[in-house]
Order: sequence, then C-alpha cells, then structure tokens
Amino acid sequence: MHFNPYGGPAALVAADLVNAGSASELLDGMVRNGMSIPALTDDEATRIAAWAHRLRPVFAAAPEARAALVNDLLAEAACRPYIATHDGKPAHLHYSAEDAGPVGRVRAFTAGGLAHLVCEAPDRLGICGREGCETAYVDTSRNGRRRFCSTRCATRVHVADHRARQLTA
Repeated sequence: MHFNPYGGPAALVAADLVNAGSASELLDGMVRNGMSIPALTDDEATRIAAWAHRLRPVFAAAPEARAALVNDLLAEAACRPYIATHDGKPAHLHYSAEDAGPVGRVRAFTAGGLAHLVCEAPDRLGICGREGCETAYVDTSRNGRRRFCSTRCATRVHVADHRARQLTA
C-alpha cells in the first residue's frame, strides 16, 4: 500500500520506536525511514523512548479505539503544520518547526503520521499475532491482511497450527 509521506514513513518510525531496545535502535529507525537526525544525546534518547512507550497502545488498540489515543498524542505533541526547507530539499510539510529539536520533531512526526494512518486505514497497525511476540508493525501489504510482524513469525504460527491439525487427524 502506498501512504502519504506522513502516514507511511512517520508510522514506520513510530513502529520502529516502539520496537527499539536501545538508543542506537531508536536512531536507526528514524534514519532508516527518512528522518535527518544525525545523533541523539542520552537525554533525548530517554525522552524519545518514553514517547515510544506512549505510542505502543495505538498499535495494540482495536482500530475503532485508535483515534482517541492518537488525539491525545497530537495534543501532547502540539502538532501544527510548518513548511520546512532543510537539507537542500524542496519546501515540504512538517508538523514541527525546524528548530524544534529531535524530541519535538519525533513527537510531532510520529503523532502526525499515526493520525494520517488512523484516518486513512486504521486497521493497518498492529502487534504481532504470534503468542509471545510483542513487535509492533505497520501493514504495508497490498491486501492489508497482515497479522504478524514478519514472515518468520507467520511461519512459526502456521507450522504449529499444521502440526496440531496433524496430531488430531
């Protein structure tokens, strides 16, 4: 599925933040999805990790409950549109001022991205359906029927289901 710039990369950043286990993984997820943040201080990483903890319930909630959760994030991030012209790129929309710093930018970017995605396709967010896996994902598949964070988790569940059926047959 093709998302707009906020609903796609920003929602992917949100999922990567939720899944990150370290400051370097936080930064890797942001950079991998197009954010231009060269480094994070320890304080910034701690504050972004706390924000990621606030993002997780959006992925875990039922689609009809996501709007209220994202509205709370938008209010806290104090998002409003700005036209940005950084890094030699043409003018483009941001939900934070260019001088907002990494924490403000991440909060606004992820809250705005989740808002776009919840409005366009609220069923395309989730937590992996494999028991014991808590990985958040954004479903970018063509048919929008994803239930697992990866092919590996899906295969494990399908193989276990197949073996259970073989035992009862």
